[in-house]
Amino acid sequence: MPEDIQNKIQKLRDEIAFHAHRYYVLDDPVISDMEYDRLFQELLDLESEYPELVTPDSPSQRVGGEPLSEFEQVEHTFPMLSLENAFNEEELHDFESRLKRFLRTEQTISFLAEPKLDGLAVELVYENGLFVVGSTRGDGRIGEDITRNLKTIHSIPLRLSGSKNMAAPELLEVRGEAYLTLEGFKTLNENRLAAGESVFANPRNAAAGSLRQLDPKITAQRPLDFFAYGISDTAQIPCSTQKELLQQLDLLGFKINPLTRYCEDIFQVIDHFSYLQEIRHTLPYDIDGMVVKVNSFELQNRLGSKARSPRWAIAAKFSATQVTTILKDVEFQVGRTGAITPVASLEPVNIGGVVVSSSTLHNIGQIQKKGLMKGDRVLIQRAGDVIPEIVKRVEEPEGKRTRIPIRIPENCPVCHHRLILPEKEAVTRCPNPHCPAQRLRLLIHFTSKAGMDIEGLGKKAMEQLYNENIVKDIPDIYGLKSADLVDLDGWAEKSANNAVKAIQESRNTTLARFISALGIRYVGEEVAGLLDEYYEGKFEQLMQTDEDELLEIEGIGPQTAKSIRDYFQDSDVRYMLSRLMDFGFSFASPKKNREESPFAGLVFLFTGTLAAMSRDEAKVRVKELGAKVASQISRKVTHVVAGDKPGSKLNKARELGLEILHEQEFTELLTGKAVNNKKQQLSMF
Repeated sequence: MPEDIQNKIQKLRDEIAFHAHRYYVLDDPVISDMEYDRLFQELLDLESEYPELVTPDSPSQRVGGEPLSEFEQVEHTFPMLSLENAFNEEELHDFESRLKRFLRTEQTISFLAEPKLDGLAVELVYENGLFVVGSTRGDGRIGEDITRNLKTIHSIPLRLSGSKNMAAPELLEVRGEAYLTLEGFKTLNENRLAAGESVFANPRNAAAGSLRQLDPKITAQRPLDFFAYGISDTAQIPCSTQKELLQQLDLLGFKINPLTRYCEDIFQVIDHFSYLQEIRHTLPYDIDGMVVKVNSFELQNRLGSKARSPRWAIAAKFSATQVTTILKDVEFQVGRTGAITPVASLEPVNIGGVVVSSSTLHNIGQIQKKGLMKGDRVLIQRAGDVIPEIVKRVEEPEGKRTRIPIRIPENCPVCHHRLILPEKEAVTRCPNPHCPAQRLRLLIHFTSKAGMDIEGLGKKAMEQLYNENIVKDIPDIYGLKSADLVDLDGWAEKSANNAVKAIQESRNTTLARFISALGIRYVGEEVAGLLDEYYEGKFEQLMQTDEDELLEIEGIGPQTAKSIRDYFQDSDVRYMLSRLMDFGFSFASPKKNREESPFAGLVFLFTGTLAAMSRDEAKVRVKELGAKVASQISRKVTHVVAGDKPGSKLNKARELGLEILHEQEFTELLTGKAVNNKKQQLSMF
């Protein structure tokens, strides 16, 4: 191979990469489009003549390759968590107050505030500076491999640029938002209309649809863009704040949103929130709020995360979009736990780019509280771009509109069992556990993204399988064969095979996902995570648990503990689970290398007030080191940490002869002094 050809190709790549960065990232081109196209065509011609010289980071790889048959799954090294929401100034102040309580500090906390784009969150993995894997967020732990589609986005570097002061790290997992500009969205829909295709409802749907194309050549034709906003692990880049991190990512060649602001305190955060809300309609892309992050990585690490979201960040959402329309009718639906939910049928109306024809009324009491009747003009809103809800009835001149009372059902609309309103509850329920509607809702939940996330078994598919009497209970799902599906309406051999494959793959999962999928009342994703952590993926042990043991788990209260115990003691449930386990489920332990953790096997209980940190922070710290945290005294507790004014738990701990640590001893344990100097003593617990 002539060396001058290799050098010429590399020079062209470097030159194209430089000009692409100027154009797509800096928005400051230094050559014309015609000159750029000439350079690109010259590279394509040379690579066509010498295909053995094509490399993964060549600009030619942005045009897309051969179509895929399906997306592979990618496990994120660190979960891509969602964010809690704040909807006003008061809730942002509450966020700051929670941070200070957790950290036990009155010092001012600084933040970084950035626009919250309405796009698709993705992760980009770079090894030795080369882009190797790109994936969707998925369920937070596992996403889809869309590497080839992401390579078509010109603002995503295929190789990190680096500099004298900032070399590309060996491993870097960058997170950011892929999106469509409003102009790009308009052009895309115009082209689709001209081609006789359906249009996208909004830029977010268009971006998501573009990145989930199996043919990357189609994605390459879509005007997608990208902003980087973080990394999976702050240890991957040597910096100490969120602000420094974005500066470093900028040096590596990533596009950073210019409206990101460093805020010295929560008041500056609120000012920037107001500013973004004022200018949102002048921006070239859609934003639905602002993301607020604690700037210091040290504080981020101390604050840690809950099951679904980090404590150190929050999404400040803009005011809800509100419009008026006509309430036509109300349908009463039965949920998987028997809850009766009124759903309003509305005259279709456009809210923020989405046509809405129905909305939730939450519970029957809301109909009476808001004085609603069929025929009313009502104010509806989408707060934080979630499910629309009716805010109130809009008063109109008397006699202008015929109002018809809404008939509140006394019996279940599906099984006709008498409905009940349990004491101290707001939700009317069908108490019949064999109600067909409840069973169908449970099956839909089990296969949904909030459950086992089984590709191909969405709501419509599960309704079809249930109505055809093919699936009546959860274990029936795992007994499905391609032959059961292929002759049904809407199914073909390929879709049937893919669904069966997805069903079988879902047997290897985490206990948290499985428990969440079962649909136990009061057990959502967060509680399921606590159970997974406490029982370390051992489902049989969880099934045999009692209420007292469940109450020992920090974060589980009496109502939830009773619900879990009642669920696993139900004979029908135990039979169903026995059938299900025969299909060979495998639950991965939530704690990798737990046995290597310095606190493995230890169970801490905290009582009284600590001076150096809050009890919440202390609990997070010991959990990170592999210990468990209990909320009630029992012989399973290995260490009781006693702060100021410890209360009756300390006396009970002494009666049981438990190990008691005062705060200084606990601090020494955390800092490793006790681990290093008293290893023998610790090994006894």
